[in-house]
Amino acid sequence: MTVGNKNMTVDEKMTGDLITLTIHGRVETLNSDEFQNVILKTFQKSKNIILNMNDVPYISSAGLRALLIGTKTATSKGGKLIITDCSPGVKEVFRVTGFDGIFNIQ
Repeated sequence: MTVGNKNMTVDEKMTGDLITLTIHGRVETLNSDEFQNVILKTFQKSKNIILNMNDVPYISSAGLRALLIGTKTATSKGGKLIITDCSPGVKEVFRVTGFDGIFNIQ
């Protein structure tokens, strides 16, 4: 499955009961609702999700909110939302905002 617009696309790969979402492009205010919806719809298929953010150069506060909602959803389902392969820009945003202590980042 691939969803997205010209600024962001999301590829989905299912391996057993684990779904990996690979995000491409900027996660910003204009597409954060779509980003959040993709995460929440994916939790309807599996309680364990990996977000590969290697190809995300920027994430806005609205994108952080979507990740926070995803993390809370995972917890409520007894699952995990794991963020992997963050680009340097996204790592810095997580560090500066303190979200690196909230999210499961590997």
